[in-house]
Amino acid sequence: MTSVQILLKYWGYAGFRPLQEQIIDSVLAGKDTLALMPTGGGKSICFQVPALMLSGVCIVVTPLIALMKDQVQQLQNRGIRALAIFSGMHYREIDITLDNCVNGEVKFLYVSPERLETELFQERLKRMKVSLLAVDEAHCISQWGYDFRPPYLRIADIRELIPNVPVLAVTATATPAVVLDIQKRLNFKQENLFEMSFERSNLKYHVEQKEDKMGRLLQLLQQNPGTAIVYVRNRRKTKEIAIFLMQNDIPAHYYHAGLTTDERDAKQSDWIQNRVRVIVSTNAFGMGIDKPDVRLVVHLDVPDSLEAYFQEAGRAGRDGKMALAVLIYHKSDLMDLQRNFEMSFPEIAYIKNVYNALGNYFQLAVGSGVDESNEFVIADFVQMYNLNANEAYSAIRFLEKEGYLFLSDAINRPSKLIITVDRETLYRHQVRYPQMGDFIDVLIRSYSGLFTDFAIIDENVLARRLNTSALVVENMLKLLHKTNVITYIPKTSKPQIIFNGGRLNNKEVVIYSEHYQLLKETAEKRLKSVVYYVTSSTKCRSELLLSYFGQSNIRRCGQCDVCLLRNTVALSQHEFDLVVDQIKPLLQQQNLSVYELLTKLPNLQEDRLIKVLRWLMDNGKVADFGEQLIWVK
Repeated sequence: MTSVQILLKYWGYAGFRPLQEQIIDSVLAGKDTLALMPTGGGKSICFQVPALMLSGVCIVVTPLIALMKDQVQQLQNRGIRALAIFSGMHYREIDITLDNCVNGEVKFLYVSPERLETELFQERLKRMKVSLLAVDEAHCISQWGYDFRPPYLRIADIRELIPNVPVLAVTATATPAVVLDIQKRLNFKQENLFEMSFERSNLKYHVEQKEDKMGRLLQLLQQNPGTAIVYVRNRRKTKEIAIFLMQNDIPAHYYHAGLTTDERDAKQSDWIQNRVRVIVSTNAFGMGIDKPDVRLVVHLDVPDSLEAYFQEAGRAGRDGKMALAVLIYHKSDLMDLQRNFEMSFPEIAYIKNVYNALGNYFQLAVGSGVDESNEFVIADFVQMYNLNANEAYSAIRFLEKEGYLFLSDAINRPSKLIITVDRETLYRHQVRYPQMGDFIDVLIRSYSGLFTDFAIIDENVLARRLNTSALVVENMLKLLHKTNVITYIPKTSKPQIIFNGGRLNNKEVVIYSEHYQLLKETAEKRLKSVVYYVTSSTKCRSELLLSYFGQSNIRRCGQCDVCLLRNTVALSQHEFDLVVDQIKPLLQQQNLSVYELLTKLPNLQEDRLIKVLRWLMDNGKVADFGEQLIWVK
């Protein structure tokens, strides 16, 4: 089948979006390819379609477990065999998944980056028929990227095991430096970039400084009918704001990673099906969700980077109709942003101490705990070791980015089990332990395929069928697990920490000061870019975002808050900028009156100067000092 036929058969689309077909053709030609496409541009189609046309399995590397699970489920719903391997899975689960890939039964294998360096994965990779290596969130491989992750650097190493397999790297957010770095670090045979324009002509960007954020949010929702997303920084606020909106007759749900899978699915479904109008969320919401008719996205907290803001704001107006993205801030938010930045880079010695404390907290000996999931309650941990919760959390996240461990959000992981002996051995076990006979029979009748794959089980259902309690069922499952008859993974709803490669001694936890400093300096530059975007009142919002991402041929959007104010000056963008470029350096050197400015700029018409000065004064760029004007730095 052709790529268009594949698209129509599995996705129901008659044609591709801009650039998708060119990217797919590049991949099918065996070329290493980098696709730079904004949120909603259809990145996953670019590797899923060619993978279905090629023979073998497509390996997709992504750090986002929620997105990984979502895409696997979507592919399975379309009748496409897809599996995932991520941190926290049991060794036996991973083993079975890799066997299925080696045997040619799988078209897509999604893996987290830390999985690539394990001996188990690499040995099986040598035996797989791999058609394509897709790298999602490819900016993570670059030290200049906003979410740099050292485990991503291992991707170049596994390319040596599959030397003739092309790589497709995709990302929604990359500056020019990151674009070059991605291709270099993935060992592209030659540079090959497909870049979609980041311009969203139907999206109006506004930034507003307000004392009463909640009142303004309510006003925006009343003025702009349709579906909306409200982003905040912490989980507590999601619930508080959702309640506030419902009290004001606006149907709303709150959403964050701490909810159970069922709760998240139900809230997401209600929102997508328009049963509720507003979803109030942390940045956990939005990945893999392509709701086209979002009319309003509001940020009530200043994001950490323009990359994150561009992605989240970009979830509005995917249907091409007009939409609004508003960032509401208070001056104190900028101070909080600086504080959060400082907190996110604890001292190196402190980070290493936290790593050591974690090992002791889980009672792991050096060298033990390889790929084991450990339930983690940060409140207990910081209390036990007398640590500041925010600083300790930042240290853990830093250790995660350095590849030493993995911290999952609280997830509702159901119980699973697999029978690890053959039928004859199991029968002998039933004969030897008659009290287990009925229990094993009920287990086998309740769940099919237990000898070949893990099955999700429910201890309460088994308890009802056996006329006993769930606690008794759990104890019997644990006993069978202890005697190696089954592998039983109990359910959990707590966050998990996994030591990648097991616990190391403190000397083996190496964080180079030069690397640490580089990461901090790069993060500080991103912080300054956010602050400039938020506080700027003379530059078009769209221009600011597009220039940050290295886009060329940028023009003023004419509809952001800055452009709307500038339009009142009745000058074109070029005329306005020309006047500002003349008066700014003069006022930066010394205070001048309007008459003195006109004297120094004899070719400038007085009415134009007055209009621009009035606008600059209204927006806090110029102030009057007696009869003289001063440029406000």
